[in-house]
Amino acid sequence: MLWTATKGAFRVVHYIMKAGVAILPMPVPELLSGAGSLQELPDKVKAAGVSKVLLVTDPGIVKVRLVEGLENSLKENDIQYALFDGVQPNPTIQNIEDGLKLYLSNGCNGIIAFGGGSPMDCAKTIGARVTNPKQSVSDMRGMFKVKKAIPPFFAVPTTAGTGSETTLAAVITDPETHEKFAIASFKLIPGVAILDPDLMIGLPPHITSTTGMDALTHAIEAYIGLHGTSFTNELAEKAVKLIFENLEEVYKDGSNLEKRNNMALASYYAGSAFTRCSVGYVHAIAHNLGGLYSVPHGLANAVILPYILEYSRKEAEGKLARLAVAGGIGKADESPEVLSNRFIEKVKSMNANMDIPTTIKELQEKDIPLIAIRALSEANPAYPVPRIINQKECEEIIRKLLS
Repeated sequence: MLWTATKGAFRVVHYIMKAGVAILPMPVPELLSGAGSLQELPDKVKAAGVSKVLLVTDPGIVKVRLVEGLENSLKENDIQYALFDGVQPNPTIQNIEDGLKLYLSNGCNGIIAFGGGSPMDCAKTIGARVTNPKQSVSDMRGMFKVKKAIPPFFAVPTTAGTGSETTLAAVITDPETHEKFAIASFKLIPGVAILDPDLMIGLPPHITSTTGMDALTHAIEAYIGLHGTSFTNELAEKAVKLIFENLEEVYKDGSNLEKRNNMALASYYAGSAFTRCSVGYVHAIAHNLGGLYSVPHGLANAVILPYILEYSRKEAEGKLARLAVAGGIGKADESPEVLSNRFIEKVKSMNANMDIPTTIKELQEKDIPLIAIRALSEANPAYPVPRIINQKECEEIIRKLLS
């Protein structure tokens, strides 16, 4: 009886939030896309009145010299920069503070994020600390806590998955508690996003696959949740279609520039959808696997996604059926039950075809209750999921991830 009342209260919150989603104006980045579009960035930086930028990236990108083209372009256009390449795979509070110190000591007045989701999240939060010096990173945790707009911010993704170049969220890790948490604010949405597939040609297959499945998770969770609108549904359907048509092929042939570009667009569409509609239990569990064990976010999402879809299939049957049709794997005159099951099987087959495991090798039985507690604390009632689950049910799902 108590759980029934609790679920009812959660649904009230969901419908109130849905009304807000429908009316709140949300900034949209200026989008530059296509091969060679990175060359347009210096003009955008100058147009924003920025004379010196903090260039935020990670050691891996510096090691493979992927960032050198941007550095040379900035130099050629007389734009000074300070390079912060200390971003960890799951950026920490200390990463933010180190980046902030470099920004201030070098007199920067703008930020470029260059890389995957981690540099993006780190750069957003550095920007928030610059303009909100009295707020700690922890103070900003949650929804709409960032008080002042961040400096001019330019996002250059080098993977097609996170969609961070268009979202209002940054996910940060607290190393003391091994917990991931989200900061969400319209003030974190980049002013300019650059989707240049040239930067993604050299991605290893396992990064291509897991980041691509991350984008698919964004599209699906945005679509099957309760906050969808005609606008976000169209974005999610476009993303699913592009991912179904391109991801496995670009996994096999990473040099295919057209398919790389299609995946970059899919990631952007999916990011635009979920930043308005939120995500669900896949993300809540994945965040906590990342915080506790440093499991890469895209990999965690890819592994968890089929289990959550199976658990929520009946409640999300109609929407999964429509996604199956949008993705080109079914016809509208087929039954929703058949289509929804086929959609889940398609997700499973994509994972299998790209050598994504069905379990999380780092997961330990003793940690399952804590992961479930933290996941539900994040998700209930913030995420407008099709099926609300409790502690016991969440533990059951996580237990399926054991090797």
